[in-house]
Amino acid sequence: MKIICIGRNYVAHAKELKSEVPDEPVFFMKPDSALLRNNAPFYIPDWSNDLHHEIELVIKISRIGKNIEKKFAHRYFDEIGLGIDFTARDIQYKLIEKGLPWEKSKAFDQSAVISNTFINKTDLNDLQSIPFKLNKNGETVQNGNSNLMIFGIEEIISYISKYLTLKIGDLIYTGTPAGVGPVTIGDHLEGFMDDKKLLDFMIK
Repeated sequence: MKIICIGRNYVAHAKELKSEVPDEPVFFMKPDSALLRNNAPFYIPDWSNDLHHEIELVIKISRIGKNIEKKFAHRYFDEIGLGIDFTARDIQYKLIEKGLPWEKSKAFDQSAVISNTFINKTDLNDLQSIPFKLNKNGETVQNGNSNLMIFGIEEIISYISKYLTLKIGDLIYTGTPAGVGPVTIGDHLEGFMDDKKLLDFMIK
């Protein structure tokens, strides 16, 4: 099982990080040891002083595919869940300054929160307009919609499959909207997709 993450897929998020808006999907990988399931608490690692939340829609691949045409990409997933791509922002900036890979800031243990529940795409009103949000301590800090993606779900699947064979169970984190920010010990995070609460856990 692979965890594939799309970076800078919302214009406002790219701008808040002072990054260029990409002209093709940007992706990076996380190992399966990064998964945090069952709404277990997230423990801030002692080597970062600026740990950020990034709420994302997550696609679960349902069949093996390679070089998938965009018009057929809808056949390769049945369910959509919610996840958080935790990022050690202080470490990431240091790595970027040196032109080094991001893995240390992105792929560490428990950095990929995943919802237990995935929603069948047939139960969603419009795949092109899926609302989702993250609340921190009862206040909405990120509010997104799939219609704001630079690259849509089908385009992402098609693009990735040019380079990587997609397999059953692979997870694609589709990018985060604006509003990313730090978490501290004691924070309570709740993630909603289409008004359904899918994430509910504590920061420790």
